[in-house]
This record gives sequence, structure tokens and C-alpha cells, in this order.
Amino acid sequence: MKLLIITAIKEFEKDVLKILKKGEVKTFSFKEVKGFKDLSEEAMESNWFASEMNINESILFYAFVKKENVDAVFELVKTFNEQQESMSHIHLASLNIEKSN
Repeated sequence: MKLLIITAIKEFEKDVLKILKKGEVKTFSFKEVKGFKDLSEEAMESNWFASEMNINESILFYAFVKKENVDAVFELVKTFNEQQESMSHIHLASLNIEKSN
């Protein structure tokens, strides 16, 4: 069993849901969250918003997944991210679960 953690901008919510369905992740939880990026070290001319702090409407998904389904989800996220023209991507991590009940 693995724990998948997925974060993305709110606009990608439907895409993440499609990825989870294709990856045969049938049970998961999600929550709307605020995404934060510190832009204070970027040059002002490359910072579109001309602000040091950038807060975005984001989503956080988490799911306990069978080990055999994890690679499929990673591959689907990789494919999605490669097709994006925007700088924003879906972020995915998996953690080993030592014990669960």
C-alpha cells in the first residue's frame, strides 16, 4: 500500500479526477487549499505579477493506493505535464505505508 499525494492548481481539478479514474484509484480525498510561492528572489522584470508573494487557489488529493496502481498514475501525470504549455504542473509524490488498518 502506498499513499499518493497530489497537488495542482484549481483549474486542473477535472484533469486530476480523470487521471485518478484512469489509474484505477477508486477511493481518495481532496480539499481546496491555498498554494504559495515566494517570488522575492526573482528579478522584477521576469515576475509577471510584480509581487514577492504569489497565492493560488489549489487542490490537494490524497489516496491509499495498491502498489501495482502507482506507476500508472505517475505515467499519466507525466504525460499530462509534458503536454502543458503553462508553467503550472500537477505534482505527485508517493509514500510507503508501513502499517495500516
